[in-house]
Amino acid sequence: MPIRKFRSVEEMTPLPDRRPFDPENLRIAIVWSRAMLALRPVKQTPGVHKFRSYEEMKARDEQHGTTPTTSTGNR
Repeated sequence: MPIRKFRSVEEMTPLPDRRPFDPENLRIAIVWSRAMLALRPVKQTPGVHKFRSYEEMKARDEQHGTTPTTSTGNR
């Protein structure tokens, strides 16, 4: 899809209007909801987890289906 540049909002083509109570609106909402659920980040419990051994950590990761991540420090 090519990139189009506009000098003002008036030059942009308007989006199609959605009629209220149209069944197509519900279908679109369901598609976007499923996409959001598929892309949501993995839930992680806050805090630091201390393990006595590497094997204990790996067992927890396998049990929860997670992999260790590192923080980027975004604040």
